[in-house]
Amino acid sequence: MTIEARFRQDYPGFTLDVDLHLPGRGVTALFGPSGCGKSTLLRCIAGLNPSESGRCVVNGEVWQDGAQGLPTHRRDLGYVFQEPQLFAHLSVRANLQFGRARATAAQQRVAWDRAIGLLGIGHLLERRTAGLSVGERQSIANARALITSPRLLLMDEPLAALDLARKNEFMPYLERLTHELDIPVVYVSHAPDEVARLADHIVAMEAGRALASGPLAEVLSRVDLPIRLGEDAGVVLEGVVVERDAAWSLARVAFPGGCLWVRDGGQDKGATVRIRILARDVSLALSPATDTSLLNSLPVVVDQLADDSHPALALCRLQVGTSSSLLARLTRRSAAALGLTPGQAVWAQIKAVALIG
Repeated sequence: MTIEARFRQDYPGFTLDVDLHLPGRGVTALFGPSGCGKSTLLRCIAGLNPSESGRCVVNGEVWQDGAQGLPTHRRDLGYVFQEPQLFAHLSVRANLQFGRARATAAQQRVAWDRAIGLLGIGHLLERRTAGLSVGERQSIANARALITSPRLLLMDEPLAALDLARKNEFMPYLERLTHELDIPVVYVSHAPDEVARLADHIVAMEAGRALASGPLAEVLSRVDLPIRLGEDAGVVLEGVVVERDAAWSLARVAFPGGCLWVRDGGQDKGATVRIRILARDVSLALSPATDTSLLNSLPVVVDQLADDSHPALALCRLQVGTSSSLLARLTRRSAAALGLTPGQAVWAQIKAVALIG
């Protein structure tokens, strides 16, 4: 199951030039600065931006091949815009029924009650959308897109209009939506926290081109082309809560290659969580540290060394076990003093680990 998206088209200020093969399940984030072509690519996939050439195939169904393509209304997709596109004069129920009418009974893979339950909007069904908050309208837009039972869900910065409090309130609904339904999602964002928390796969874009594309953990751990989610380079790992220390409000998270202590986020033992580790919070030593305040120290192997953004600094990619990676930022002087070379066994001392959901 894959999504093939190949487009080359001139637009004011940039040329969209991508050739992508994306997974046909999970959440793919299109990430990059404003104006880099993320929303344009999404609109090309949807058929909203007609192009003279290109190819778009979603899980075996050809939506466009060259100049020939299906119109948007015949593409089996749901589209959630940054600003909710709702009928203000209709009730929430009527807005949802409008979306439901797009899918025949045979096509309805997402039940009415399930979509409403996932987004938590049952109490709003008889209200007019004109009097609802931005967050409530966004939830309704998401539910309407789901009720069409799409083969692909396209989301164009659905949280951009929300303040931080509403965004934190809405994020769990998105997580439930993406985890519980077997519908691939292509998600446009320039917000690092959203990408780190939701994405399984990432396409990093700049000036209409894809700089990197691949599984989130793999792309974020690259040192040849560091992808920074916000202020710094770092990695996102998925693990399981294996222990909770109530006395110190800490939780121990196991991931492929090791375990780390983090601040307890309230998740039950056995819960799957994501943790984020910034390169600036990882230091290296030739032997295990003693008499230190750091809770986390892991045996690792130096995989790659590369110059960082400042000539005094270097980025080091570290292999943890057989399938996990970390990044460490250190001065080039420190790297030379430690004699760091690929294949060398060292210890990673981790100052801070963020539990992100």
